[in-house]
Amino acid sequence: MFKYLLLKSIHDLSVVDLVERSKYDMSFKYFLDMAPEDKVIDPSLLTKFRKLRLQGVSLLDMLIGKMVEIALEKGNIKIKTIIVELHIQRHVIIRNPRKIIYKRNQKVFEKQSIKSMNR
Repeated sequence: MFKYLLLKSIHDLSVVDLVERSKYDMSFKYFLDMAPEDKVIDPSLLTKFRKLRLQGVSLLDMLIGKMVEIALEKGNIKIKTIIVELHIQRHVIIRNPRKIIYKRNQKVFEKQSIKSMNR
C-alpha cells in the first residue's frame, strides 16, 4: 500500500487513475514488485487504507520515514541521524487580469487576421 501511495504522490494521480495505470505500466508493476500478469488492487482499498490508517498523519513525512527505515534495514544507510533542510522558493508572476484579457484578445485577432489573409 505504501508503494501505491508513493506512486500517487510522485505522479500526482487520483486513486482510480493510479490503479488503472498500474494495470498497464510496466514501470509501475516493477516498482510494486508485481509480475506483468498480476492483478492490481481495487481503488476502494487504497482509499479506505488512506482514510482509516493515515488519519492525522502527514503522508510525506510517513513515506520518508518508511523509506529511511527500509534503507536502514538493508544497510544502505549507515548513520542513525538524517537532517533534511528543504527550502523552496517559488517564482510566481502575478499578472493583471486586464493584461491577461488583452493578450488573449491579441491572439484571437491574430488568428482571425491570418484566416482572412488565407482566403
